Amino acid sequence: GGGYPQKNAEILSSQYGINLFLAGLLLTFAWAVHAVGISKSHLLSYLITLMLIQLLWMLWYRCRSCTQRRLIRDKPPLRCPLHPYQEASWYSRTQRTCGGITLFAVITLILDSFKIGYYIDFSNCLSPTEGIFPVTHAVHTILQVYFLWCHAKDIIQSFKTLERFGVIHSVFTNLLLWTNGVLTESKHQLNEHKERLITLGFGNITIVLDDHAPQCNCTTTTLCSIFSQGIYYLYPFNIEYHILASTMLYVLWKNIGRKVEHHQQHKTPFKFHGITVGMIFGLIVLTSTIAIVVVYLIQIGRSKIKSELALTMFYLHAIFVLALMCTAGIVALLIYRLEDRSLDNSKNPARKLDAELLVGTAAGSWLLSWGSILAIICAQAHPKYTWYNLPYSVLVIIEKYIQNLFIIESIHRKQEKVNDDIKTLRIVTVSRGSTLSLTPSYKEIYNGRAARGSGEVPCLCKGSICGRENGGGAKEETSQEKGSVMHSASDFSFYSRNSVTNNKRRVLKNIAAFLFLCNLSLWIPPAFGCRPEYDNGLEEIVFGFEPWIIVVNLAMPFSIFYRMHSAASLFEVNCKT
Repeated sequence: GGGYPQKNAEILSSQYGINLFLAGLLLTFAWAVHAVGISKSHLLSYLITLMLIQLLWMLWYRCRSCTQRRLIRDKPPLRCPLHPYQEASWYSRTQRTCGGITLFAVITLILDSFKIGYYIDFSNCLSPTEGIFPVTHAVHTILQVYFLWCHAKDIIQSFKTLERFGVIHSVFTNLLLWTNGVLTESKHQLNEHKERLITLGFGNITIVLDDHAPQCNCTTTTLCSIFSQGIYYLYPFNIEYHILASTMLYVLWKNIGRKVEHHQQHKTPFKFHGITVGMIFGLIVLTSTIAIVVVYLIQIGRSKIKSELALTMFYLHAIFVLALMCTAGIVALLIYRLEDRSLDNSKNPARKLDAELLVGTAAGSWLLSWGSILAIICAQAHPKYTWYNLPYSVLVIIEKYIQNLFIIESIHRKQEKVNDDIKTLRIVTVSRGSTLSLTPSYKEIYNGRAARGSGEVPCLCKGSICGRENGGGAKEETSQEKGSVMHSASDFSFYSRNSVTNNKRRVLKNIAAFLFLCNLSLWIPPAFGCRPEYDNGLEEIVFGFEPWIIVVNLAMPFSIFYRMHSAASLFEVNCKT
């Protein structure tokens, strides 16, 4: 069959994408280290070319999907046409991810407008590519978000080889844009960090700023200051936007030519009902984290005493939050151990990618944590504040280990067939002659809503409504007399089991809501410059300044992405539970 050519196309397209990425990565590295003959304009020209190629492919794909409507069998309301095969879980998850990516895209557009303003103010000494890049990037952002809303759920069944190259080109274009954003933001953070080191007493470290600032004066000083400072506060959202886009496009690439069963689209909306406790504790953590970050950024670098107090405050707060998260995760895993529910082991590229990203990106912060632990053990002198780094680093490792187990098990668990939302649940009894007889459930009796003489009664068959029984009251009475009727003890037993299940679900939903807000809280400090791995100073003495800075710059982007991806996964867990 067509399996071999399809596998060949997958291998060819992946190699094309990897080479595309490696070429861009080397250009980025060359610019970062001020390589001879390589300037920022060369890097931006390469990125602009990649974005334009992706724009052409997306427009071609959109036009083709709209003109070939005869291939489309399924069109959800208020959505662009989709290909024939879809999975309900991926459908609902994609909608939520598109919602999140739209928010990041809007902030990315603000970033692009700041870059355009910055270029206008320094246009006398900046390359034209620095003005063309944000304009191209803004157009690319708008069209890509539109494309993802319309086509992220597609499972492509035609022009598969061509589409593989188009999608993988888009994946690695976004990864290179992510790399460019990470590097630019890291260089800015590094310059600030070097300036703060003196205040902590590490005067033996040579301070050489890596500055790519324009070599001319700004036309309007106030605006230039707003643009140059504002850009770096918006970069975290731009970085998250590109990594989210690349993951969604990667799933689209993996789904090309895939044969799956057509499922009915089930919506699992997010509900605030029943998660009040988790939301309250999570909001307390979020509010306190924002306050800690503000105080940290104000105090760090002002003086040695203020810097040490800021670091101590950060560590104590983080230790408390991580301990709470570990406890919540252990409770959730214990509940899962007590439940007897089978796991869904069917092939699902989106779910597999979720699990791989959780473990892969967690390795970034694990690397930093083990580096800190080793530095504390090996250092000759230990300032008081550095001792708080030890429990903090240990808890980071344990917390991510527990949280990964909880999320991965949650996304692999099959949903219960019967839940609270079913209002007309009835206990089915089988009578002689294969006739179905129905008695009202305990909940219906209690609420006084038993169906009487309606002439149309739904029945349950394997957890879903599968048939109806028409007839009057006399016919139903006869059937009940002939059949074996459930006793009241069975009703109460069923209600008791259902009550216990609901309580477990409520606890799990609260835990998921709490961990969701905690992960958002822990995303904020590193994303906005609160990075004790830089400011501690102990690791730089043990490992050396340059080696440790390289480790931090490589690991930190993965650590930041981990928190946002965990938050998205926990949101999905909350909706699914």
